[in-house]
Amino acid sequence: MSGPPTGRAPGAPVTHLLYLHGFRSSPRSTKAERMRAWVQAHRPELEWLCPQLPPSPQAAIDGLFAATAGWPRERMAVIGSSLGGFYATVVAERTGCRAVLLNPAVEPARDLAAHIGEQTAWHGDERFFFRAEFIDELRALAPPAPLTRPERYFAVIAKGDELLSWREMSGRYAGSPMRLIEGSDHALTDFETWLPEVTGFLGL
Repeated sequence: MSGPPTGRAPGAPVTHLLYLHGFRSSPRSTKAERMRAWVQAHRPELEWLCPQLPPSPQAAIDGLFAATAGWPRERMAVIGSSLGGFYATVVAERTGCRAVLLNPAVEPARDLAAHIGEQTAWHGDERFFFRAEFIDELRALAPPAPLTRPERYFAVIAKGDELLSWREMSGRYAGSPMRLIEGSDHALTDFETWLPEVTGFLGL
C-alpha cells in the first residue's frame, strides 16, 4: 500500500532494535543519535545496537548477523539509512524481521562505483578505503525483487533527496507502507517530524 502506515507492522512487540548508518556515516549521525535518545527516553528496556559498519559490505553483513545471532527474529526490528537501508533490507529478507528504511539505497553497486578509493567519514577525520571488490560484494548481497513480505517494511522517502532517486526508491518498496515527503533532503534533516510514524509502525 502507499501512504503512511495506518497501524503497526505485524509481529510480536519489538524488544531488540538495530540501527544501520549510511555510506561514510557513523553511529554519531544525527538520525542515529536522535533514535538512540528516543529509545533511552521512551523504551530504555529495548536492546539497542548501532554499530560502526566496516567498508566491506560482506564484512558488515557478517558482523551484523554475528552480533544479533541471539536476537529473537519475531521481536527484532532494523532501521537503516541510505546504504544502511540496503543492509536493513538484506537483514529483513533473511530474518523476516520488520524494517524501516530512510531514503534507502536501491542500487548501491551502481551508485558507489564512482566512489572507489580513499574516503573521509562525515563524522571526525577518519579515513577508509572503499575497494573495487566491494562493488561485487554489494551485487552478491542484493536482496530479491520483489520483496517477500512487503508489509513488514516502512519506507520514508524524500522527493528532495539530492543523491538518490525518489522514484527508484518508491518503486523498489512499492506495496509497502510508505511516507513520501515533498521536499526534505537525503539526510532527512526533518527526521523529527517523521519519528512518530517510525516508532508507531514498529509498535514502540
